[in-house]
Amino acid sequence: MGWTAAAVGLTAVTSIAAGRQASATGKYNQAVQNRNAQVAEQEAQRLEQQNEFDIARFDQQFTKLQGETKTAILFSGAELSGSGLRIMKYNAEQAEIEKDILDYNSKVAQSQKMEEANFARMSGQMAKMQARSTAIGYYAQAGQSLMSMGSGFSGTKPTTYNKPNMLTVSG
Repeated sequence: MGWTAAAVGLTAVTSIAAGRQASATGKYNQAVQNRNAQVAEQEAQRLEQQNEFDIARFDQQFTKLQGETKTAILFSGAELSGSGLRIMKYNAEQAEIEKDILDYNSKVAQSQKMEEANFARMSGQMAKMQARSTAIGYYAQAGQSLMSMGSGFSGTKPTTYNKPNMLTVSG
């Protein structure tokens, strides 16, 4: 009987250790996913900063292009009216469209990064919940082992509750 009790005790201790390990693993996995979320959010911020830089550089290039266009129009002997003015107006409209496209693409990429961050956080929460469920299973297994040791391995027969004999009145 001693070996059986020891085996049951070892099973209970092992199950408790496994439960603690499952819980620790869940917390670690959640921490990893939270870090992944932070990285994705930082990437979204970097994309926003990159967009601001790209638009500023585009504005510089456009200003240079407009200056060259104006110089070419005036150098050709034409005035800044009629066709020359229409060319500069068209260039300005196209520049605004291009900036809108840059901004739109940046916002889409930022949105995708924020969704990655949200998904990472949800995955981390799920990992922790799964680990908690696994840990509870191990703790229950430890409890069952201890219960079986207490009832079946004590060397005595379990006591039974007998109903006392009661007198009934019939009449």
